[in-house]
Amino acid sequence: MNPPPRETVLITGASSGIGLELAKCFAAEKSNLVLVARTTAALEKLAAELREQFHVQVYVLTADLARPESPQEIFDELDRAGQVVDVLVNNAGFGLQGNFLELPLARQLEILQVNQTALTALTGLFLPGMMARNRGGILNVGSIAAFQPGPGMAIYFASKAYVQSFSEALAAELSETRVAVSVLCPGPTSTNFGKVARGDKVRRRKLPGMTATDVAKLGHAKFRQRQVVIIPGLGNKLSVFLVRFIPRCVLRKLVKYFNNQIYKPE
Repeated sequence: MNPPPRETVLITGASSGIGLELAKCFAAEKSNLVLVARTTAALEKLAAELREQFHVQVYVLTADLARPESPQEIFDELDRAGQVVDVLVNNAGFGLQGNFLELPLARQLEILQVNQTALTALTGLFLPGMMARNRGGILNVGSIAAFQPGPGMAIYFASKAYVQSFSEALAAELSETRVAVSVLCPGPTSTNFGKVARGDKVRRRKLPGMTATDVAKLGHAKFRQRQVVIIPGLGNKLSVFLVRFIPRCVLRKLVKYFNNQIYKPE
C-alpha cells in the first residue's frame, strides 16, 4: 500500500513573527508548506532553511493581501500547480496606532482588507475542498484585542473582534466534521507588529510579552487538539477573563489610556 500523502499547510504572513514560527512547527511534523507573504527574498530564505532542516516540500508564493484580487489569485495559482491545501493558517494582519480621524482612511481600509476580507475569502475558497475530503483545518490568528473596544487602534481591535466571532461561529458549524477551526489570540508578542503599528512613535513603557516562538508552539499544539479559542500565556488569559467584569465605560477609558502611552520623538 502507498503511504498517505503528506499534509500541505498554507500560511499567510509567513515571512516573519508568528507566521514564520508556525511554519517551523508544521514543518517539524513533516507537513509540506505553502508560504505566502509580500517579501519574496524573506520567503525564499525561510523555504531553503525549512527544506534543509526538515526535508519537506515548500512552495513560495508572493502576494499582497491588501489587494482584493489576491485571495483568488492565490487559489488559482495553487490549483494550476496541483497543490491541495489541507490546512489554512490565516496569520497575515497588521494595525495602526492613532485615533481614527488622524490616520489615513485608505490605509485603515487596507487593515480591514487584510485582517478580515482576505481571511474570509481564503477560508471560503479553500474550505470546500477540506469538506469534500473530510479532513484538514483552519487556524486564524486573532488577538486578545478582540475582547474589548480599542480607542487609539479602533480599526485593528474591531477587525480582530470580527476574526474572533467568525472563527467561533465557523467552528460550531463544522463541529460534527473532521475539519477543525481554531482562533489563536496572542497578547503582546515580540514581532515586527509594534513597529508597523506605531510608525515613528515610541512606547513610553515597554510591555512584557511572549516570544513568537512560544505563541506559535502553543497555538500549533492546541490547534492539533481542536481547541477552538487559544489564548497563550497566563497574563493574557487573566486579562481576557477580567474584561468581562469591567463596566464598558471604564474599559474604554483604560484601553484609551493604554493605547495612548506612546510619543513622537523629536
